[in-house]
Amino acid sequence: MRIIAGEFRGRKLLPPEGDVTRPITDRVKQSLFDILTPLLPEARVYDCFAGTGSMGLESLSRGAAHATFFEADRGGLTRLRRNIDTLGCVDQTRVIPGDLFRWFAAASNDPKPDARANLIFLDPPYRFLREQPEKLRELAANMARSHLAPKGIMIFRHDARDVLELPPLERYDVREYGGMTLEFLRNQETLNDEH
Repeated sequence: MRIIAGEFRGRKLLPPEGDVTRPITDRVKQSLFDILTPLLPEARVYDCFAGTGSMGLESLSRGAAHATFFEADRGGLTRLRRNIDTLGCVDQTRVIPGDLFRWFAAASNDPKPDARANLIFLDPPYRFLREQPEKLRELAANMARSHLAPKGIMIFRHDARDVLELPPLERYDVREYGGMTLEFLRNQETLNDEH
């Protein structure tokens, strides 16, 4: 695993241990970030189910101002923190350990409007879509309502065989790579304003 472009280009990241996380391939990451490049300068990024932090750290390398990482697995947290330290970007990051469902449900964690995320990576373990779809819908609704900037976007990664609507977010683009789908989502109001 490595950073593909930007300030930290070529720097290696500690990979995940075992099969707790499914790292995105360099080819898919390159394709995704080619699309996201115009949105990244000075962006605030949430990397949810972050694993070792590949998506948030790539965003920082390409000009994002800040990344918040959400991870519950202890081994993943250790490697995530080491990757942040290795790249020397501690001041641009925040790591939130534990249950992100509970964290996003707490209104006390809602940011001020100018501190909302411009980009949210939502990359839950694939089993969540099959076993806990309602929890994911509630999570996405909490994010959309209080954490996503008005013109912000969410990238929802999941198994291509699965389908899950996440209102009030609406899909405006979909990319498929082998057995994986990347959905690009925005708040309904944003899409309505553009048409």
